[in-house]
Amino acid sequence: MTFTVAIDGPAAAGKGTISKAVAVHFGFAHLDTGLLYRAVGAKVLAGGAPAEMARALDPVDLEDYSLRTPAVAQAASEVAVIPEVRSLLIDFQRKFASRIEGAVLDGRDIGTVICPDAHVKLFVTASAECRADRRYKELTGKGLDVTPEGVLADVKERDERDRNRATAPLVPAEDAILLDTSDLTIEAAIARAVGIVEAAKNAVG
Repeated sequence: MTFTVAIDGPAAAGKGTISKAVAVHFGFAHLDTGLLYRAVGAKVLAGGAPAEMARALDPVDLEDYSLRTPAVAQAASEVAVIPEVRSLLIDFQRKFASRIEGAVLDGRDIGTVICPDAHVKLFVTASAECRADRRYKELTGKGLDVTPEGVLADVKERDERDRNRATAPLVPAEDAILLDTSDLTIEAAIARAVGIVEAAKNAVG
């Protein structure tokens, strides 16, 4: 039988790292659904129309290293508020979630929209300042020219847009388990997530 883990949360809260670790631990497939929107955003920056780019999206598009840049992140957040784009990408995500070997999907509306019946729903969060500090270190580590103030402003702007969009806003599912990573090491956060999933798997049998 399938087993689906939905992990949501704002940018730089640690959900991607946690999701990958959970997937590896249990042998599940993993999908960073944010990459779908980043890939569409990148194509829009190159001159494409959002809906057309979403319709033509190919899995190979998700492997582009440039999808991790701040400009693409902002473009992704902007195309993600377009209902038609979200609708076109829903089927891709739901098919992935039904994989027989089990699946972990991370994003912003997995537990609320994409997989409302997921066996486990986590909402990973952290303070805006903590997340901005993490993102700043990540970006400067890649040689990008950013400032702490600029990264914090970007994080807050993206939070505002994601939480207030009309379609699938960033909110925890009613039955999601909150995991605040502000004061946790990544190892501790992963261990806590693995423990939650393990308990759910044991309950299912």
